[in-house]
Amino acid sequence: MRDEVNSADALAVMTNRRVTAMPMLSINPATGQTLHSFPTWPASEIDTVLSQVESAQAGWAALGFEQRAGFMRNLAQIFRQRSEEYAHLITEEMGKLLKEARAEVGKCAMGCDYYADHAQAYLSDEVIASDASRSLVVYQPLGTVLCIMPWNFPFWQLIRAAAPAMMAGNAVVLKHASNVPRCALALEEAFRQAGFPEHIFRTLMISAAQAETVIADPRIAAVTLTGSSAAGRKVAAIAGQHLKKCVLELGGSDPFIVLDDADIEATAKQALTARLQNMGQSCIAAKRFILVETIADAFVAQLKTLMNQLQSGDPKDGATGIAPMAREDLRTELHAQVERSLAAGAQRVTSGAFIGTQGAYYAPTILDHVQPGMAAFDEELFGPVAAIVRVKNAGEAIQLANRTHFGLGGSVWTCDAVRGEALARQIHAGCTFVNGIVKSDPRLPFGGVKESGYGRELSYHGIREFVNIKTVWIK
Repeated sequence: MRDEVNSADALAVMTNRRVTAMPMLSINPATGQTLHSFPTWPASEIDTVLSQVESAQAGWAALGFEQRAGFMRNLAQIFRQRSEEYAHLITEEMGKLLKEARAEVGKCAMGCDYYADHAQAYLSDEVIASDASRSLVVYQPLGTVLCIMPWNFPFWQLIRAAAPAMMAGNAVVLKHASNVPRCALALEEAFRQAGFPEHIFRTLMISAAQAETVIADPRIAAVTLTGSSAAGRKVAAIAGQHLKKCVLELGGSDPFIVLDDADIEATAKQALTARLQNMGQSCIAAKRFILVETIADAFVAQLKTLMNQLQSGDPKDGATGIAPMAREDLRTELHAQVERSLAAGAQRVTSGAFIGTQGAYYAPTILDHVQPGMAAFDEELFGPVAAIVRVKNAGEAIQLANRTHFGLGGSVWTCDAVRGEALARQIHAGCTFVNGIVKSDPRLPFGGVKESGYGRELSYHGIREFVNIKTVWIK
């Protein structure tokens, strides 16, 4: 669904056949206009850059934390100073509302500052009592980390992986989604402007098939992927074949459980945001709205009213509430999931249709009476479609919340916080929120279980993913 590795390209690489990579196209999803085309790199250029990065990493690792932090704080300032420019670039290339793009760039600045402030504390030597005269645990960088990133948060997804990895002393190379090449190049330019040593962060203009060869390259020490479960399986298989550490943040089908004591009007407003942020194109967007049946009719009516108030338009216009999806093929795939769910017995409450004749717009949609076995329940809906699931009680709500291959996030909405916490602990996910929309926060670990991946980003957990946790024993 997101930036998946193409199976035909993968087969060609594995059998050493030549692949003619398609150029990376920057297309405005609001208009369908091609903004720029970038050729993919030949193997010789990839080889040169990986050697340059490998050579630069040793010097970077030798710097003290405060020196590395200075560069990271410079980068935070770049994001703040060029926020409007970067926000417009994000909106032009992947379509999100401009106000959301501004918030994304601001979050990047916060993430950079957070790791500049905390990396040293997270990675300081730990003295451990043992049978030695002195024994300690030290945290040392692995080398070069390959970040394979998606298009939906083209700046933040990279920064939340790169900032901790680089503060730990690693170098980073980026393989970005093929539909956001200008964002990828802008990120490299931002690191350069912030004064980072040359080649310590590089963007690789490569295809998915070429990324497979980069994972296998001995100059790459580890890999992190944010993408689909299918892409995660392929990356994990290649990394495993070469015994390389990887962190996978994959798809999600987050439950949004509304109990019978919840404030329906307030919760419905939060539900609208939880489902339609980034036009529903978020791994942690609420997707399955599991409602106790006594309040279900009132909740659906309120959500319908709120959705019907939104107007489509230019995502740079502050009055616009419905932005385009990122690509035409993603809109087509989402619509097919809606149609399959309707054919299986789901009931259409709102729309479920394309909007206009220009751009990848899809009308916000509510599907009611969704059940297991329907696409809207079993699959990740990566777009503005809310699946309504009706249950008799909280126990059934938890049972259905956990009846999924995914396990990224989830939320419980109730006026009883103690009850909400007890239920949140029962949801099989990497993070659960009570009376709050699921979000990533540099202070808290982020990641999933089951087919939503493994490993963690952010907090001290994230910065320790790509280090050698080494015991030093002295007699």
